[in-house]
Parts: sequence; structure tokens; C-alpha cells
Amino acid sequence: MVSLETKIGRLKLKNPVMVASGTFGTEYGELVDINKLGAYIAKTITLNARIGNPPPRVCETPSGMLNSIGLENGGLDDFIKNKVPGLKRLKIPLVASIAGDDAAEFKELARTLRKVKKISALEVNLSCPNVKHGNRGFLIAQDEDATYEIIEAVRKVTTLTVIAKLSANVTDIRVIAKAAERAGADALSLINTIVGMAVNIDTMKPVLGNVTGGLSGPAIKPIALRMVREAYNCTKIPVIGIGGIMDYKDAVEFMLCGASAIQVGTANFINPAASTGIVKGIEGYMAKNGIKEIKNLVGALKT
Repeated sequence: MVSLETKIGRLKLKNPVMVASGTFGTEYGELVDINKLGAYIAKTITLNARIGNPPPRVCETPSGMLNSIGLENGGLDDFIKNKVPGLKRLKIPLVASIAGDDAAEFKELARTLRKVKKISALEVNLSCPNVKHGNRGFLIAQDEDATYEIIEAVRKVTTLTVIAKLSANVTDIRVIAKAAERAGADALSLINTIVGMAVNIDTMKPVLGNVTGGLSGPAIKPIALRMVREAYNCTKIPVIGIGGIMDYKDAVEFMLCGASAIQVGTANFINPAASTGIVKGIEGYMAKNGIKEIKNLVGALKT
């Protein structure tokens, strides 16, 4: 008998498998049992509604996909009124993903969502590569001071578990990870997608309407593994691994590198049951290798 239970801040999970924000709608519940997951992360919301980027927004690439959705959503009020009621049926923790242009917007989102009983944690999206944050010419997660400012602002107005979602589009992930930790983040999730583009040689134009988009899938896994290991080694808070996790073997790799939990993203578009299959796979791997508790797998990489 093995235990897959893990803890992220105040968030207690029966297993370490979550679905990445924006990749797994509740309609998947018609195909798989969502309640077999550790937690459900909702699509990122902003204070006000966003129409997103111009189409085409998604295209397949070698070993991955590019997306340029641009955080399209109905805004905070729409989320509370129209999305949360359906999510209340979930028997697992609900994590709300939030994004904004400045500290004031992030604070307002956190302050309001702390009152929504079903929500157990906030994933602070500092790293979507498809939107511009106000007058900033960079992603929040590309700047140490900006990362600290936003996480500190959120931390001051909520007691919910705060997870900082970081970007791979940086020179040194350790600088940003430590800034988020100092500001009060309970955990880190990384990596978000990597900026990339695709070209149509017949039209001689970019494939995506926004020209660039976020690259995800197996192509980015080696980069994600390296950054998870670096973040794990330089901070004392849990790390949630994301990036090209297609099966349980990928998930185990992330845990060996220091991830206390993982998120499944691109795999959901190929196989809606990928995430629940990964839960079973991790359990089987632990039983086979005599690992009784998931914590004994985290950071166990031999170097």
C-alpha cells in the first residue's frame, strides 16, 4: 500500500496530479472521473473580460503545440456567477488562476476570491506569453521586482494558498523563484509555455494570428525539468512541475527533480484520460520500487 498524499501550502491533495489551467474543461467530466485527480485548476481569469488574441490561435508543431489564446475570459464577475456554481460539484480542491495588468488588479481578484468558499488556492499567473501587462514591455515573471510586487500584494489580502506560476523565458529562474518565495508564495509552478512561432511557407505569413504563441508539449520537457530542479534547489517551498508531461514516467522524472506535484496540460488535448492514467501509473511505479510515500520520491535524483 502506497500513499500519494501531498501538501502544497495549506492545500492537501490526495495525489500529486493536477490539470494545467486552460487545458481541461469540466465537460471532460463526461469522459473521465475528475475527482480522481489531486486538484482542479480553472482557466485563468482577469478582473475584466478579455476577448483574447486574433485567430488562428492554435497550431501543432513537432513534439508540441503553439497557442495564442490571450487569456480570453469573461472576467471575475462572470467566473463567480457562471463558472463557480458548476465547479462546486467537484469533490477535490479547486484552484483559481488569476492574472492582471498591475498589483491593484491582482489584489482585487485575490480579495474577492478569498470569499468564495469552494476555492482552496490561487495560482498567480505571472507568465502568460500571449498578453501584454499594461505598459510593461515584459512578462511579470521576467522581472524580479515585479514578481515580488505582485506576489506580496496578493499575499497581503488572502490566507489562501498562493502559488506563483513562473516563466521559462528568463535568464536565471532561480532569481525569480527566490523573489516569489521572499514575497510570500507558498509554492511555485513552472514552467509556463515558451515563446515561439510557426510559419506558413505558402502564404509566407505566420501561422498564428498573434504571430507568436506559447510552445508546450514534449518539446519543452527537458527545459522544464532543468528549471524545476533549479527552483527546488534554491527555495524551501514546494515546486509544481509543468511542461510536456504525457505519461507517468514524465511525472516521475519531474518528481525526482524536485516537484512535489505536477500539472498535465497538452496531453489533455490528445487524451482526456491522460491525467487520471498518470495517477495510476505513479502509484504502480511506487509499489514496484518499494516507495511507500510520495515525499520519498521528491528530489531523489541521484547525481
